[in-house]
Amino acid sequence: MKGNNHISESKEIRENRKIFEKLVKISLLIGICVVSGFIIYYALTPEPGYVYFAVLEDGEELENYTKVAKVGEPINFSVIVGNYLNHDYRFRVKILKGNNNTILYPGPSNGTLYRTLENTTLAHNTVWVSDIVNVTFSQTGSNQLIIIELWNIKSEVEYFFNILLLKLNITLS
Repeated sequence: MKGNNHISESKEIRENRKIFEKLVKISLLIGICVVSGFIIYYALTPEPGYVYFAVLEDGEELENYTKVAKVGEPINFSVIVGNYLNHDYRFRVKILKGNNNTILYPGPSNGTLYRTLENTTLAHNTVWVSDIVNVTFSQTGSNQLIIIELWNIKSEVEYFFNILLLKLNITLS
């Protein structure tokens, strides 16, 4: 009788081992399918694009911006927009002036419109540089602002996209 118990236990262990092996194989196949799906998704999905938006100081530098200017003295700069969205990008740039009372965020500011640059459409992987923009201030004050807003144009409707700020102290001399 002892021998029969031993044989039936051995048979039961073998059956359990076969079931376990099947579960391991199924789990591995599911894991391989999931990982393959992630790899295929990553390979077929393009990276998200972006728009490059910057200000070039008069000397075509991206740094050392003017921080102090005199009343009536022109502050010169250019605006750069680069399209890396994987499709055409239509936009407009608005130049505004503001001060400590100007509300900047969220969305567009409530600054005073100074100038609007022309509507432009950029193809993917191209960069647009504006002509030099001259802004002057007629009053003194600390924390005077030049506000550069980028507006996306879709179906002839403008949508606020981004904002850049130049903070200045305007003096008499």
